[in-house]
Amino acid sequence: MRRVGIIGLDTSHSTEFIKALNNAKQTTAYNGYYVPIAYPYGSRKIESSYSRIGQYTREAKENGVAIAGSIDELLNNCDVVLLETNDGSLHLEQAAQIFKSRKKVFMDKPAAAKIDDVISIYKLAQQYHAPMFSSSSLRFIEKAQQVRNRSFGKVLGASTFSPAKIEASHTDLFWYGIHGVELLYTVMGTGCVSVRQSSTTDTDVVVGTWSDGRIGVFRGTRNGKHDYGGIAHTENATVYIDQYEGYVPLLKEIIKFFENRHLSGSSRRNPGNLRIHGCSRQK
Repeated sequence: MRRVGIIGLDTSHSTEFIKALNNAKQTTAYNGYYVPIAYPYGSRKIESSYSRIGQYTREAKENGVAIAGSIDELLNNCDVVLLETNDGSLHLEQAAQIFKSRKKVFMDKPAAAKIDDVISIYKLAQQYHAPMFSSSSLRFIEKAQQVRNRSFGKVLGASTFSPAKIEASHTDLFWYGIHGVELLYTVMGTGCVSVRQSSTTDTDVVVGTWSDGRIGVFRGTRNGKHDYGGIAHTENATVYIDQYEGYVPLLKEIIKFFENRHLSGSSRRNPGNLRIHGCSRQK
C-alpha cells in the first residue's frame, strides 16, 4: 500500500481521485495506492474554488481521508503527492515545499497562473531533483494518443476546442483554456514557434505555427454548450477526437509515473522558444 497525499480540496478532481483510489484500495486496480490524508487549501480568494472546500472536505472524510492542518503535516504522512489546488497562483509556493521533501508529485492543471511561475516551478524541480509532471486529463484520451503515436500516419495539422473561462487572477487561457491547448499539443507535438490570437467576449481563436510549417488551431468557448474534442488531419485519415473519457486514463498514468516515471505521450516544452504576434482581446 502506497500513501497518496492530496493538496487542495477546492476542485472536483480531488474527490474523484479519492473515490477511485480508496474504493480500489483492496484491489490491484491502482497498484495499492490510496489516499489517507489531504490538506484542503486550496484557494482562499477565488469564489468558485473556496466555496467548494467545505463540501469536498466532507466528501473526503466520508471516504476515510484524514484532514491535515498543514502541508508539512501532510508530507510527513504520505509517500507521493497529488497537487490539486485549483488556484494556480498557489502552485509555486506549494510545489517548493513538496520538492524539498523529494516526494514524487503530479501537479494538476493549471501548472501555475502565469508563465514566470511555471518556469520557476520547473527550475525548482530540477534543483531538487524532484520527479514531477503536470497535465490536463485530455492528454490521455485514447484517440489523441493514437494520433500522437502516428497510428494514422504523420500529423499534418489539427484543430481542438474546449471551454475557456477567464479568471482575472490567471493569465488568459491558463485558467481553463489549458484543456484544449493540452489536447492540441498532444496531437501536434512540440515545436510551436509563433502564435496569433483573436478574442471576443465569448470566444478565443488561437492559431499556432510549428517550426516545420504545420498549423494548429485552438478554439476556446465561453457560451453555448461546453464540450471537449478536436480534429487531427493525418496522412491516412481525418481523425475525430470526440470521446472524453474522464479522469481514469489520467489517474492510470499518474500511478505509472509514481511507479517508474514513464508516461504515455510525455513531452518537454520550452516556453522560451515561443513568439507572440497580434494578441488582442476585444470587449
